[in-house]
Amino acid sequence: MRHLFLILPVLSALLLVFAAPAFASEDQSYGVPHDVIEAYPAPDVTQLAPNEERINDRIYRRVQGDLQIFNGPNGDYVRTLDAGFNFVTVHRVVDGWAEIGWEQWVRADSLSGNLSPSTFAGVLLPEEPLPFTMAWLLIPGRPSQFPGGEEHDDNPYLSRYTRLSIYDEYEIDGWRWYQIGVDQWIHQTHVAKIEPIERPEGLEVERWVSVDLYEQTLIAYEGQTPVFATLVSTGLPNFDTREGLFHVYVRYERGRMSWLENTPNFYYLQEVPWIQYFDGMIGLHGVYWHDGFGYRRSRGCVNLSITDADWVYRWADEVYTGEEDEEFAVYVYSSGEYR
Repeated sequence: MRHLFLILPVLSALLLVFAAPAFASEDQSYGVPHDVIEAYPAPDVTQLAPNEERINDRIYRRVQGDLQIFNGPNGDYVRTLDAGFNFVTVHRVVDGWAEIGWEQWVRADSLSGNLSPSTFAGVLLPEEPLPFTMAWLLIPGRPSQFPGGEEHDDNPYLSRYTRLSIYDEYEIDGWRWYQIGVDQWIHQTHVAKIEPIERPEGLEVERWVSVDLYEQTLIAYEGQTPVFATLVSTGLPNFDTREGLFHVYVRYERGRMSWLENTPNFYYLQEVPWIQYFDGMIGLHGVYWHDGFGYRRSRGCVNLSITDADWVYRWADEVYTGEEDEEFAVYVYSSGEYR
């Protein structure tokens, strides 16, 4: 029995050695060679400049609780907007009263301070395909030095929305780790990739966009050529953005959105910019109330930054005439299982 007790620890140690994953050693080399990365250190794309004119042409404020509306400063009561996820556009403030529309005034202290819409913007893609997949970083931090490792102080701190190239990948426990630089690896949930797809069957229009629910990205195409890509926010669970091939049937440069009145999920958005409806009341549109692109945030619509929504709207202008099923299409799909 004494000999057995001596053998068992040895066998256990051997089993641990053979069971240990290869990625557990910092001394091993992974991914593409350093010279390949150094020859292509960043995605060869053109960053779209934030459209400051569009971003700042309105004053947006969030409503605090129930909102009583009057026909003028200290004027007659008109109606009450119930509490919810509600936002209004302020035209001017006079003596503590905020004008939010024609003969619509509210007490300014019932509104939040001015919102600062996101300045995030997508990228214009080159004519030739990118040699490596491009991605945006969603979670800021320092990459690991090898797949499966912890953040490493020797690696640079990368901020959210940093553009990256994915040079290689390594799978661990069903999750992928991406090589984004020399001795730099990050978990797949920290990034959102853009991966152009083949033209969907049955699509006959020249200009269309694909929306990947898994990666939370949008790509604009002219024919089969991808020309623009960005991050989006699609529907939350129970408000899922429906998959399929759709055509934009009506568009508004500014429009009101309101739904589920008298319920806990009520929302009222007075002026939503650059709306393009493609599936009932589901559409592409700009948002000023969050900067969470790359994550699901909406009640079914495809949220874009104001800059990106404006770009897609103007780009579609060149072919859109208002005839349904004729000019501009939206293809919604999922490249993986969202978890």
